[in-house]
Amino acid sequence: MTGPLTGFKVLEFAGLGPAPFCGMVLADLGAEVVCIARPGSSPDATNILSRGRQWVHLDLRQPEGVATALDLVAHADALIEGFRPGVMERLGLGPDDCLARQTRLVYGRMTGWGQFGPLSHAAGHDINYIAISGALHAVGRAGEPPVPPLNYVGDFGGGGMLLAVGLLAALLESRRSGEGQVIDVAMTDGAALMSAMMYGFKAAGEWSNQRGDNLLDGGAFFYDTYACADGRHVAVGAIEPQFYAQLRQHCGLASDPAFDAQMDRGQWIPLKARLAEVLATRTRDQWCALLEGTDACFAPVLDWDEAPRHPHNLARRTFFEDQGIVQPSPAPRFSRTVPGQPRSARVASAGDILSHWVQGGAPSGR
Repeated sequence: MTGPLTGFKVLEFAGLGPAPFCGMVLADLGAEVVCIARPGSSPDATNILSRGRQWVHLDLRQPEGVATALDLVAHADALIEGFRPGVMERLGLGPDDCLARQTRLVYGRMTGWGQFGPLSHAAGHDINYIAISGALHAVGRAGEPPVPPLNYVGDFGGGGMLLAVGLLAALLESRRSGEGQVIDVAMTDGAALMSAMMYGFKAAGEWSNQRGDNLLDGGAFFYDTYACADGRHVAVGAIEPQFYAQLRQHCGLASDPAFDAQMDRGQWIPLKARLAEVLATRTRDQWCALLEGTDACFAPVLDWDEAPRHPHNLARRTFFEDQGIVQPSPAPRFSRTVPGQPRSARVASAGDILSHWVQGGAPSGR
């Protein structure tokens, strides 16, 4: 393995969504991530979130399965689990059990509501967690219901990515203190944290509770998506005056005095209608030929098949293909400790993993 996390050993308990995403990110960056899964389960190349792992089958309902898991814990730097509060404790794999075996262990817990609070034991999904943070309310068109932004905000941004940050921060701290700790990652907390700028805008009187009425939510005519003559769409984000001037110039609107009132919110609706008329006169590719690569803050809206073939993504190798599966490449980029191309998950035996980890000596956090 290569990457800046080479040498770190992470034990992951198989789950769905944000916890596996965190495991994928760490594995992409070089950590040796071993995923404990139920007997009979099998990693699939189409399950991109499972890439880069070794899967070990253990029956955690049996004492011997728990004992083997604790043997692995004894040689791990970090642990990832995404069960409801209390599940790991009932299995005999809670923080007290694991830290007793490895005092430097960083124990990462991923849940929607958090380890405590009146909702902590309730079921939920991304849409529920971002709803109580305020984030979901802000997404959607004026006069229409809120729109779920896929599960980016709760599961992956406010959940899995925040867990990765927390684990890395605690691993750095453990190298100074010699002690491990527990990380309580709640998607409700993470979605709220990702909304920090909007709460700041709200406090400054620059953001309203009305959807589609604000600078970055489609309210502004110069920050929105538009349909083209072929039914495809483009994205425009020309906020700054110098970028807005370029958009006007390329769209033939430089001499139209109505567009001088860029920040007059009272003119946003009629100006949006006018800009929509202009952008509907050409196909998406025609607009790309005219605007892409300029400072007009323009981009085509690409679908899942088009995005991997875009010249910029090709040049940066933003995507790669493994076993016929197109998937995003590891990110971010490193100048020296460059991560390799991830491989699909593979099954290994607990004995082989333990032998390898024991021979490797003390966890790299020591």
